[in-house]
Amino acid sequence: MSRHPSYGKSSKSAKKRNVLKRFERVDVLRRLGKWKDGENVKVTNLPKTPNSF
Repeated sequence: MSRHPSYGKSSKSAKKRNVLKRFERVDVLRRLGKWKDGENVKVTNLPKTPNSF
């Protein structure tokens, strides 16, 4: 018995996401030089970051 095509493939989960998680945004801000450890303690109200990193 075979699987129905609507179930999709297992590689479907590796699709590029449009939204970054908080820790990913902090990593991007570190690379851009806008996040310094110790100064920015809050994780809320983070500035928007490009998704291309």
